[in-house]
Amino acid sequence: MNDTIYLVDAYAHIYRGYHAIPLLSTKAGKPSNALLAIGKFLLSIKRDLKPEYGAFVFDKGPPSNRLKIFPEYKATRPPMPDELRVQIEPLRRMIKAFGWNLIEKEGAEADDIIATLACRFVDSKVDIISNDKDISQIIDDRITMLVTSTVQKGFEIRNIKAVEEKFAVQPSQVIDYLSLIGDASDNIQGLQGVGPKTAAKLLKEYGSLDNIIASVEQIPNESLREKIRKSSEILRKNVKLITLDKNIAIDGANIKENLLINIPDVNALVSIAEEYELKSLFSDFKNFSTEERVQDQFCF
Repeated sequence: MNDTIYLVDAYAHIYRGYHAIPLLSTKAGKPSNALLAIGKFLLSIKRDLKPEYGAFVFDKGPPSNRLKIFPEYKATRPPMPDELRVQIEPLRRMIKAFGWNLIEKEGAEADDIIATLACRFVDSKVDIISNDKDISQIIDDRITMLVTSTVQKGFEIRNIKAVEEKFAVQPSQVIDYLSLIGDASDNIQGLQGVGPKTAAKLLKEYGSLDNIIASVEQIPNESLREKIRKSSEILRKNVKLITLDKNIAIDGANIKENLLINIPDVNALVSIAEEYELKSLFSDFKNFSTEERVQDQFCF
């Protein structure tokens, strides 16, 4: 039995799939490329990981807490393309028909829900399927990430050692590291002129961002000293923006059995594949066993 809990950053993979496959559409003009991509993604997870517990976690609504701190948070992101937007509802149907639980909460970001769940089930191993570097902050001996590989098929495991190799900092320093270098995708401005190498060097020498700010007069580089002096409040604000909230209230999601992944609903999957004229998925879905009755899923 596979007791690992798998948490999938839903929109990250939906966007990735949408951009990975050129725009496809049915004869009637309904876009279908994201559906094809996620269908293949779901099949690969089932084949390679054989998950028994888990959920696809979605963002829902504006991230209210972070917008209070910084109204321009994520302001530079373009709106969802219309060709993707019309695929979201059938994508959710497909994921549910595959047996996965869908979890979301108004005003909460997927990363925070993932962090909450990962840190809640202290007796279970948790694998987070995401490429988001922010999540590296919660990696420990029990929590790891499965990152889509850019050099081979499948996933790369991001554990404590992999975080140290990739960022040259420990998981506990990732928040401070990202606060120093910023995150353009979230419109978080870092310390001007400070890149990954300088940030990692500072953290190796001083241990934390608080210590860097407190010890600013000891930093030999005059230009860097001045930047840190002038930007200390921005850096502290960045810490608040980047720190994941591990206390999101999610009714019913504190019971591991509610995260059981159901048997695929073959009829529903085949129907979606037929509706969107996805012949390869139709064949793959037909191969699922229908011997066991589909049970009721927990709804969040």
